[in-house]
Amino acid sequence: MARRSSSSSSGVWRYLNPAYYLKRPKRLALLFFVFVAATFAFWDRQSLVREYESEISKLEDDINRLQDQLRKAGVHVDENPTKYTRKDLVEFDPVNNERREKVKEAMLHAWNSYVKYAWGMDELQPQSKNGINSFGGLGATLVDSLDTLYIMGLKDEFQKARDWVAESLDFDKDYDASVFETTIRVVGGLLSAYDLSGDKVFLEKAKDITDRLLPAWETTSGIPYNRINLAHGRAHNPGWTNGDSILADSGTEQLEFIALSQRTGDPKYQQKAENVITQLQKIYPSDGLLPIYINPHSGTASYSTITFGAMGDSFYEYLLKVWIQGNKTEHVKHYRQMWETSMEGLISLTKKTTPSNYHYICEKNGGSLSDKMDELACFAPGMLALGASGYGPEKSEQIMNLAKELARTCYNFYQTTPTKLAGENYFFHAGQDMSVGTSWNILRPETVESLMYLWRLTGNKTYQDWGWDIFQAFEKNSRIESGYVGLRDVSEHW
Repeated sequence: MARRSSSSSSGVWRYLNPAYYLKRPKRLALLFFVFVAATFAFWDRQSLVREYESEISKLEDDINRLQDQLRKAGVHVDENPTKYTRKDLVEFDPVNNERREKVKEAMLHAWNSYVKYAWGMDELQPQSKNGINSFGGLGATLVDSLDTLYIMGLKDEFQKARDWVAESLDFDKDYDASVFETTIRVVGGLLSAYDLSGDKVFLEKAKDITDRLLPAWETTSGIPYNRINLAHGRAHNPGWTNGDSILADSGTEQLEFIALSQRTGDPKYQQKAENVITQLQKIYPSDGLLPIYINPHSGTASYSTITFGAMGDSFYEYLLKVWIQGNKTEHVKHYRQMWETSMEGLISLTKKTTPSNYHYICEKNGGSLSDKMDELACFAPGMLALGASGYGPEKSEQIMNLAKELARTCYNFYQTTPTKLAGENYFFHAGQDMSVGTSWNILRPETVESLMYLWRLTGNKTYQDWGWDIFQAFEKNSRIESGYVGLRDVSEHW
């Protein structure tokens, strides 16, 4: 044993003698290779450590900035945040607690009415207490409510809806579905439910319906047709567009399709959706404002209205949100660039009223501006607020101020009617501020969504209060025993 140990020890010392390697060049080369590889590995590790330290530093800066915002909003922030849970943080304000419970109760009122009178159907008609299949019988209300049920902690309701999706949701329908509506409501609803719950039944269903939508992108330009038969895959555009595709309908699938590719590992969904943006880049105007009609064969814009309202709106919204979804990396930089170009166009469409100085976004027809703004365009304040931080300080302040001014206008769409609910669109006149155009209200969410963004990003409780005012107006004017209804005329009480 001792002799073997001595022999082994001398063998080790032999490998440490430089003369050993000079007589054996191959081993010298191997040693050199090992040394170089180890050096690279060491420096690579050091680089990673520096990168991690940099990321940690950025996160600490973000935490400090958020703490400052919380302090400015009147929320006490302890220097040891680990002692607080999310539940503790949201219970600082008893008024918010009470409001939150009332909103949850409103959701349950709407949901229970749907369960009782329209279970599994697309929509409930509350006054007649009938269910209708206005989206082809895809359970649109149920699927679109999954994430809300989950977030609100309504576990039993969520589980019942989940079981219906697993057992009864069938997409083999001889029905010409809207590609846009099906994507944002059904694909988006299923993916949100999957992300929240981790239940793969939602991902499998999302893949099924999206596979049925994909033939809509089989055009010479890659701009999709806007309607498709779910059973047979026949795609076309509605007759009233003269064969054209609609801008918003064609440019509002990117978030969902990219998310589906990321979660399934299949790139085909992302490729189809992103190719639309590639095609639109080729014809993108210097002011970033595209007409609402695009020819799916040539990929060119048709002479038509430019608007941030109906048929234009969400195209611009998705440019920003895909940039955020892609972690603001180089791969998605062109989305941000296109969005910033379009925001300069939006600014060029912005005017102010007299005497109240309300800011509003005009529509454009040819070379002339129309003093009309849809309530749908009230997504813009939230979008601008969300995108403001991507600019330098001076421009960021300008964009955020415009967001605040437009939010004030949208809030007053509600406040200036007898019911305190907004009409579908508004016209603006010198010396008279605004007047309701189309007078119905169909429970649109855009203004409240923008107020939520502004509350989150500024900490100004005024935006919370404005949102609460709108909620109370819906409770007063739209709530009936079997759900919530729209109003024919916001100028008339029931």
